[in-house]
Amino acid sequence: MSNPIRLYMSMSLDGYIAGPDDRPGQELGRAGGRLFNWLDDRESNGPSGQVYREALATGAVISGRRTFELAGRWQGDHHDGVPIFVLTHHVEDGDVPPGHARFVTDVQDCARQARAAAGDRPVMVHGAGAAQALLRAGHIDEMEIHLIPVLLGDGRRLFDHLGGDHIELDLVRRLDDRDVTHLRYRVRRPE
Repeated sequence: MSNPIRLYMSMSLDGYIAGPDDRPGQELGRAGGRLFNWLDDRESNGPSGQVYREALATGAVISGRRTFELAGRWQGDHHDGVPIFVLTHHVEDGDVPPGHARFVTDVQDCARQARAAAGDRPVMVHGAGAAQALLRAGHIDEMEIHLIPVLLGDGRRLFDHLGGDHIELDLVRRLDDRDVTHLRYRVRRPE
């Protein structure tokens, strides 16, 4: 697969990507920052450094609207000026996203635009809502889950609203590092 659409997400062992009460000023929820301690090793030559460099080598970003807003709209530049496609239910008149970001209301169109913009590079996906919508529509090819050995107990789950369809995954890579296991799964397509 030349340019997979790949979810990148830190997640607690009990399935949370943010602690409870995630909101502006507390973007990761209570205790949610714990999920990102592995980024302390992002400049290393170890597995976390490798995964981080791969994430920054992506050619486009698809984000959910909530993630985009909580991240301060990334001031219009997630990394290296790549296009940011913000999957949203609707756009208010006059709401123009900054920099390299644009709003898209159709999941199929969003996936198509992001793949085209990324060229031969992977597309990075951020946010539970976008991930769920893309999975339901059959557009997530791979998932890079940064599994953190903690039970948050509450917060925002990654896979809460997938519907009734069964989705099979194949583990294609496992990298262990300090305080994280990076797991890459390929999404199996129905025969």
